[in-house]
Formats: sequence, C-alpha cells, structure tokens
Amino acid sequence: MGGIAALTQAAVYVVAMVLFLGILIPAGYGASTDPMQNVAFLADNQTAVYVVNVLVYVASSVLVAILALALYNLLKASSPVLAQTATVFGLIWAGVLMAAAMIASIGLTTVVDLYSQDPAQAASLWMAIEVVQDGLGGGTEIVGGIWVLLASLAALRAGVLPRVLNYLGAVIGAAGIVSVIPVLGGLVDLFGLGAIVWFAWLGIVLLRTNPSALKAQQTQQEPAAGRPSS
Repeated sequence: MGGIAALTQAAVYVVAMVLFLGILIPAGYGASTDPMQNVAFLADNQTAVYVVNVLVYVASSVLVAILALALYNLLKASSPVLAQTATVFGLIWAGVLMAAAMIASIGLTTVVDLYSQDPAQAASLWMAIEVVQDGLGGGTEIVGGIWVLLASLAALRAGVLPRVLNYLGAVIGAAGIVSVIPVLGGLVDLFGLGAIVWFAWLGIVLLRTNPSALKAQQTQQEPAAGRPSS
C-alpha cells in the first residue's frame, strides 16, 4: 500500500501542476492583485477550482497518512524513535491538508454565494480565507518538510532505502522547513518539485522491496549495531 500511495501522490502533484499551470493560471486564477477580480474569477470557475482543491488537499491527505504508516512499519525496527517522531509529523501533515481542504471548499462556496449579494464583502472574506489556507500549507511546507526530513534520516540510519534517495529527502525536507522564513519562501517550490521525484522514487523502491529480505537485513544489522567496536 505504501508504494502505491507514494506513486499516486507523485501523480497527484503532477496533475495538480498541470491543472494550475495549464488551465487555471492561463484563465486568470490569481493573476490580479484586485480581490474583487479574483472573486469574480472564482464565481465563474467554481467547479474547476473546487476539483483542484479536492485533488490537491483531500487526496494528498489520505495518501500521506497511508505512506506515513507504511514508512513507520518499514523503519520502526531499526530506528524506532526517529520513525515514531516522523510518523507523528506525517499524520499531522495529513490532518493539516484535510483541514485546508475543508476550509477551501466551504470558503469557496460561501464566497461565491456572497458574491452575488455583496461583492466587496465576498472579496474581503476570500482574502481572510486565503491567509488561513496559506498558513495551513499553501504558503509554507514546514510540517511536511519535518516529516520528509525525519523519515529520510530514519531511513539513513536504518539502511533500508537507497542512500541517495534519503539524501534527496533530507534536502527537500529542509527546504520545506525553511520556506517558513519570508525571504526563503520561494523554496516552497523546490519542496513541491522535489517531492514529486521523492514520492515517485520512494514508491518504486517500496513496490520492489521484498518484506522477507528486508526483515532479514534488519535482523542482521541490529546485532552489528549493538556489537562494541574494536
């Protein structure tokens, strides 16, 4: 399940980018600094924006939860503390994504309904919703970055995944964490693009992993780790 979840998450990111870059942004999504024009765009393209929100947030929430638990099962024997800590942040990120989905979906419906009665108030409401949504993960990726970083460090310690994959995850995770700093906010794009590669590569590795061989590998590593060095 973990491998399938990781590959699907990579596909979700790619599809979301295509929808944003190929459909919504060319159509005028977020192109104006005038809140009134942005709300007018939402009213005209409510269905498309809703579908993208569901894809980006709801699907990602479910897939991240599945993958976080799969990685925990993979890493808990060799690196229990790091694996547990990483899983906590993975599940928190899944919850944050679901919360962002609920806020975006309910907020979109409310704003569109209000727009027909009071466009100015609808614009003000949408600005407030965008702030909350960005705080939950649209503008920074600190929680997701912590999960990817800790999971990669746990995998490095356990020695059960390719080292280059783990180093890539550590770099991506660090980029997500520091994206909370205003002058480094652009690194959120590095996190998003790098995460596609990380999810896809991780998914392939997990699907190819033989659980029996992995268990034997971990069993061999544990005595070696506990043996005093000469």
